[in-house]
Amino acid sequence: MRPLLFLLGILLLLVPEILRVYYIMPFPGSQEDVATDLRQVDLAYWLHTNIWWVRLIGLALIIGPCLHYLRHGNWWKRIAVVLPIVLAATVFYLFNYKFMADKMFLPVEQKVMTSSPGPFSRGEGVSLVIGVERNGDARAYPIELIGYHHQVLDTVGGVAVMITYCTVCRTGRAFSPVVNGETETFRLVGMDHNNAMFEDSRTKSWWRQATGECIAGPLKGHVLAEVPSQQMTLAEWSRAHPNTLVLRPDPAFLDQYAGLKDYDEGTIASSLEGRDTASWQPKSWVIGVVHNGVARAYDWNGLMDTPPYAKAHPLASPEHLIVDTLGGDTLCVNVNDAGGFKVSRCAVHHDDLLNIGDATSQVQYTQQEAIPASQEFWHSWRTFHPNTTRYEKRP
Repeated sequence: MRPLLFLLGILLLLVPEILRVYYIMPFPGSQEDVATDLRQVDLAYWLHTNIWWVRLIGLALIIGPCLHYLRHGNWWKRIAVVLPIVLAATVFYLFNYKFMADKMFLPVEQKVMTSSPGPFSRGEGVSLVIGVERNGDARAYPIELIGYHHQVLDTVGGVAVMITYCTVCRTGRAFSPVVNGETETFRLVGMDHNNAMFEDSRTKSWWRQATGECIAGPLKGHVLAEVPSQQMTLAEWSRAHPNTLVLRPDPAFLDQYAGLKDYDEGTIASSLEGRDTASWQPKSWVIGVVHNGVARAYDWNGLMDTPPYAKAHPLASPEHLIVDTLGGDTLCVNVNDAGGFKVSRCAVHHDDLLNIGDATSQVQYTQQEAIPASQEFWHSWRTFHPNTTRYEKRP
């Protein structure tokens, strides 16, 4: 009976400890749902919430057999007891202090915002940023900085805003961190379907970065309010917002930021974060739009293949444009060579305001209010928008 109790106790100290981290981190095969009605994130959340009870049961099962064999067993029985305990202690250390998301990706220690260094010459200011403007206060957050931290909490125009980025999904989002009327703080807890998850400090619920939805815990089903944001180069954002503030690198994390060099261009040497250059592959770039309840993805390569038109500012990157009908409205989808993009409602007219060439038979468009849109990997967009359609270029 003692060997069976000891074995069961060791398994309780090993398996749950591993699974609660395995299911929410990018280990091989870990980001798919199990073949039952129980989702992996739910199991991981239960283990995360109850892990101390599981540990205590495991310790209670092994303590009696352990003391017996250490006192009365021969040398090989003592070794057979000590080795599994050392293994359990090693697993406990690794899966609590090395492999946890918030131990690998630390929050900003010194958040410094300074004025934009513009004006820029061509070649400068090419870093991609997530830009947020509230009540006349404009701020820019370089992707290669928040991509390491995954989130930065700031006050923009007197309003609390959480700027987030998941490099494995290539999703940049800004949210109001207000939950049940209280400004909340969050920590990075792991990922679900390769998308970053955050845990709030009060209820310990888990929130998905791509959608702002709470997917586990007491607040499951709640959704954070999204704050409008834009992705463009720092130079472009600075031209549109001359008084913008810009997040500066935290000196404590310069080595970590260097690890995201070339992320903007998609050429980073990472199987999780690098770009598929072919179209409609898991890590191909797309522009995702949900408008009037209809979701559609636009292939980045297809957009870049359209004839470019020059922008008014001489230092601006050439833009590429397609015009589509979505949710009953005419939309203009713009991308530029530097990685910026914009989707806006547009009106058809015949004034000589914007000539986009023979591809649209010389039809003219005026771009009006911006429409929420995001650049991300195709695997991310189709996962969180399962009813999406794909834009297909018409003859």
